[in-house]
Formats: sequence, structure tokens, C-alpha cells
Amino acid sequence: MPVTVVVGLQWGDEGKGRIVDYLSRGADAVARFGGGANAGHTVRVGEETYKLRIVPSGVVAGVSQCIIGPGAVVSPSGLLAELATLNRCGVDTSGVWLSDLAHLIMPYHVEMDRALEKDRAEGALGTTGNGIGPAYADRVARCGMRAGDLRDLASCQAILERRKVPLQQIGISLDLNSIAMQLAALADSLLPHVCDTIALLHQTLRGGGRILAEGAQGTMLDVGLGTYPYVTSSVTVAGGASAGLGFGPKHVEHVVGVVKAYSTRVGSGPLPTELAGTEGETLRTRGAEVGVVTGRPRRCGWLDLPALKYAAQINGATHLALTKLDVLDDLERIPVCTAYRTGSPASLPFAIEAGAQPQCESLPGWNGTIGSVRTWSELPHNARSYVAYLEQYIGLPVSYISVGPERSQIIVRGGAPLVPRVAASA
Repeated sequence: MPVTVVVGLQWGDEGKGRIVDYLSRGADAVARFGGGANAGHTVRVGEETYKLRIVPSGVVAGVSQCIIGPGAVVSPSGLLAELATLNRCGVDTSGVWLSDLAHLIMPYHVEMDRALEKDRAEGALGTTGNGIGPAYADRVARCGMRAGDLRDLASCQAILERRKVPLQQIGISLDLNSIAMQLAALADSLLPHVCDTIALLHQTLRGGGRILAEGAQGTMLDVGLGTYPYVTSSVTVAGGASAGLGFGPKHVEHVVGVVKAYSTRVGSGPLPTELAGTEGETLRTRGAEVGVVTGRPRRCGWLDLPALKYAAQINGATHLALTKLDVLDDLERIPVCTAYRTGSPASLPFAIEAGAQPQCESLPGWNGTIGSVRTWSELPHNARSYVAYLEQYIGLPVSYISVGPERSQIIVRGGAPLVPRVAASA
């Protein structure tokens, strides 16, 4: 079972990118199984910071196969721009492969996205306006365009022709010639990166290679299992890795759930433990909580354990990766939500939608700086107690602990999967 899946267990922005980057050094392929360029990942190596949007985080670590799977939706111009930026930074992108089955985000998808969000007025969902939702909608409606269609531009033209009237009916004019010319110009540069990624992945599996499947956003933003309708348009949970990449669940050995030491959310929708005033601003400032793609400030709150346990269960998580523990340095007391005040028998997303009120327990802080710590035993007692409390509540081991933004600032504990040339500490 050579596949390890990495997913976010909150509302996105948990630090998946840096965890994937770290684990990539123990993998032969890194594959993104869903989402679009609205899911930014930040990787910091030394003084260099890389902000990735759709390219798998393993590219910075030099993984030879970085795959964008059939479950993703991709802007051709956006992907090429990201590849160009990485190349200018000295990152080799020759191993970045886009599935020919992945759907393309067209200019009219962006127009549709922004128009829909404007029409929602006060009920706006807080989308990034990058056309992700409409591209997925076209995929389900069977009128989308795939990366493999670029091999036959006449086929692309036919798809555009069929979209013209329906788009006009919702007030979006389609300049077919202009879009066709854009696609023709982009195809020459993009097609060298387009291939049958399913065959590529199974070749790696047959050869005994190890695959790291990378999720986007977070569990609570999953289109079916999250806090609907304030969700993304794709499957973000671990079960989506098989469908989004094209392999069976029998290949999955580990599911690493990434969780921030507190809660954040970008855009609209409920966040039960959200903090207003000084406390929230302190977390936002200390954690540099600004969206990678949008630049929007993230809403902040204390760690929400009921939501986290729900997320761990539906993902089948086997290990936890805890990020930004250092942001809690110097706090005298650290509240955590342990339950909701609600009499509702409904599922957790409905309970949250109904305005579940968090019940919190306060844990002692450690009043010290942990950024230089590299082993479990070196962490302050109260920091270890905080981690142990999380483990006991969720029922899973915290196998990775991030104590700073740089690649090396990760504590690896015994039993952690895909340990990359680093001795684990119990």
C-alpha cells in the first residue's frame, strides 16, 4: 500500500503545502487530486518562499513526478504563468504533468463566477472568483472542455460553439474567435505537460514507488460533507484521492490529516470559535493569517475539537500533522472548544449552521519560544500537554509538529509515515 494521502482537517489554510513539501522527500510522485488555483500552498525553504496555486507542492523538493490529476480544474494561462514563475526561481518544472482528463477553466467561467457572486449580494459565499465552481458545474453538466481536447483544436471550437447560446441566455457574450485563438496560442506551451497521468501513476505503483496524494482546501469546505453552502466545489476529503487520481482505495496506507493549532477561515460561512477583537487580531498577526491566493485576512478562533474529530473520522485519518504551534507561544492560557451547546440531533455541518455555541476548556500555555526545538522531548511540558490533549480527544497520534514556517522547523515523532531522511524522536 504505497499511497499516503495528505488532507486538511479544518476550513483550509492548515499548512498542507509545507507538510507535503516535507514529506515529498520520501516520495517518488506527488499528485494533486482536486480543486483549482483557488487553493494556495506556501512553502518556505531558507530565505526563499514559494506560493503555489495548482502545481503540487512536491515540485519545490525536486520530486520527479508532480501530477495534477483528473479531479482538478485548471486555468491553462494560470498554470503556464505559475510554471514560468517557478522556472524563474530556479525550480525544475519538467516533471509537472497535467491529466488529459482534467477540466479547463475558461474565461467565461470566471465571468460566470463573479456574476453569480454579485447576484448573491448579502448571501455571497466568498468565492475567489477564479471560475472554479462554474468549471465544475460544466463538468457535471457534460459540457466542459478537458486538457486533452487541446490536442484537437477543432474539437475545442465545437465545444465553444455549443456553449455560446446558453451563455448568451445568462448575459455572457462569447467571442469564439478570440477564445479559440487564445487556446491555440496556449496549446503549444501546455501540451508538453499534458499526458495520461493515470498510466503514469500506475507505472509508479507497479514499480514499487511511493505516492503522496495532495488535497486542496479543507474537510469543512468539502462540497458534500462540509459547512454547505459555504464550501468549495470539489471533493476535499481523502476519499476523493482515488476518484481524483484514478487508483483504487486498496493502495492507500496512511491518511495524514493536517490541523492548525487554532482555527481559521477565509470568506463567508460559520466559524464556531471565531474571536473578535484583540485575541483574534493577535492570532492573525502572529500567524501571518492572510490568504495565499486572495490576500484576504483570515478569520481566527480557538481550536475546534468537535469539528476536528468529525473531519478525522470521515477522512479515515491515521496520523495528524499539527502546524503553527509556535503561534501560541507566550499565551498564559489557551482555550479549546470541546463541545457545542446544541440540542440538535443533526449532523455536525447542520449543527454548526444552526449556530452551535462552543463550550471551551482552558489549557495552560508554555510562555516560551519553541521555534528552535527539533525533538518532542525538548518541547516545554505544557506544549506537550497541549498536543497530548488533542491526541486523546481525537484518538490519533500527532506525528508531525510544525514550530515555524521554514522547512526544517518540523518535529517528527516515532511511527510517522514517509519520514524523509530525518531521525524520528519518540
